[in-house]
Amino acid sequence: MITIARERPDQPEVEALLASLDAYLHSLYPPEANHILDLQALLAPEVRFFVARNDGRAVGTGAVRLRAGYGEVKRMFVDPGERGQRIGERLLETLELQLRTEGLIAARLETGAEQVAAVRLYERYGYRPCAAFGDYPDNGLSVFYEKRLA
Repeated sequence: MITIARERPDQPEVEALLASLDAYLHSLYPPEANHILDLQALLAPEVRFFVARNDGRAVGTGAVRLRAGYGEVKRMFVDPGERGQRIGERLLETLELQLRTEGLIAARLETGAEQVAAVRLYERYGYRPCAAFGDYPDNGLSVFYEKRLA
């Protein structure tokens, strides 16, 4: 049974998932192109962190960082052995619901152009390309998306 709940990221099995995501991103992009929120940043008061569990085992993560006027989707990851069960979709829906609950009407995200499955997921869920935002450089390796939530 898949459950998704807000949890702390500083749990050993969750940290292992985050390390897997980091390793994957480092295999695709140079260090300066990885815009990863580290564990301390995930514990910040403006971040809401969620864990997907399959029969109690941590199998996915996702977070939103609250910004002025929008929420930023961060740290979306599903263990490769657990894919195909719509966990990513459910995580994304949970994050969007959290942003609506926080009173935000837009979600934005930055992802890598090489992450084709992630790009397909975001586009399927109504995210549309937008310009670089925040402190992100328009480096040709990142793609930027936005979705209106209201």
